[in-house]
Amino acid sequence: MEVINFLFLDSFYEFFNPKKRIFIGYLFSAIVIASLWLVFIRKKNFYESLKKIFDKTVLFSKSAKSDYLLFFFNQIIMSVLSPLLITQLAIATAIFYYLHTVSWLEPGVLKNTPIILITILFTIFHFVVEDFSKYIVHRFMHKWPLLWAVHKVHHSATCLTPMTVFRTHPLEGVIFSLRGAITQAISISLFVFFFGSNVDIASILGANIFIFVFNVAGSNLRHSHIDISYWKWLERIIISPAQHQVHHSVLTRHHDKNFGVALAIWDWMFGSLHHSEKIDKLTLGIDFNQKEETHKLYNLYIDPLKEIFSIILKKIIKFLSLLKSLKFKLIGADQ
Repeated sequence: MEVINFLFLDSFYEFFNPKKRIFIGYLFSAIVIASLWLVFIRKKNFYESLKKIFDKTVLFSKSAKSDYLLFFFNQIIMSVLSPLLITQLAIATAIFYYLHTVSWLEPGVLKNTPIILITILFTIFHFVVEDFSKYIVHRFMHKWPLLWAVHKVHHSATCLTPMTVFRTHPLEGVIFSLRGAITQAISISLFVFFFGSNVDIASILGANIFIFVFNVAGSNLRHSHIDISYWKWLERIIISPAQHQVHHSVLTRHHDKNFGVALAIWDWMFGSLHHSEKIDKLTLGIDFNQKEETHKLYNLYIDPLKEIFSIILKKIIKFLSLLKSLKFKLIGADQ
């Protein structure tokens, strides 16, 4: 019981941690941005705006309730799994020592670079690598059946709330934890190798500034029913909330679009960009005929495992069938 209470308090602490997207400061800034958008762009009065933002049919829908439950239970599961995962320090150390084996690379060659410049370079480099890695992993999750079976949990949301970002299967949590460890390890090991110990200061001062700006600027509105769009030229650079909502749409023309997290340039470069659209109400989820069972905890946790097992079993049967046919061909050739 004490463990459950501790984890409950730890989950509650997420709302007071500026490193987390659901920090109350970021949620408040999202409410302010949404209010200004609805009042000045959609021409609603202040009362109508607040009623739209705090729409009970969205915030207390079956989909939203599943988001809240997954957030809590995933905290418990990941607290058990996290210590078992490889850390960024281990990966960074491996990369760092590997770089020393490359004869044409000189360690500390840029150690005299001013700290302020290192800070700026580290911040930009880490943000770009981090964002690009999220794009790549996210795209693979839609393209590979095994990964889609897991990522489907997130897309089963039929209403979007800021808590939908936590509507993930623990296996996806593991994948993204490893992704984060690898990208941070790459940034740290490269900069320590080339710039020396000054990187410690740079990493403390600048590593999170872009994420901070991203969150203050309304990152929580991406998973919401407030469809804020940008100018088309800006939507080629930064993903707008409406663009990410399009990503959750069941419409065929929206499938496999807007994989980017903060930057839209990856979608623009690799042909998956889709601008926001003026649609009264997007239908969200996996498909038009999505069943209510997809919001039950049992289905959210167990169905992906069943689907993964089914995919692997089919691959094994197909492989054994191929071996069998090959064996008969070889026997026929011998005769």
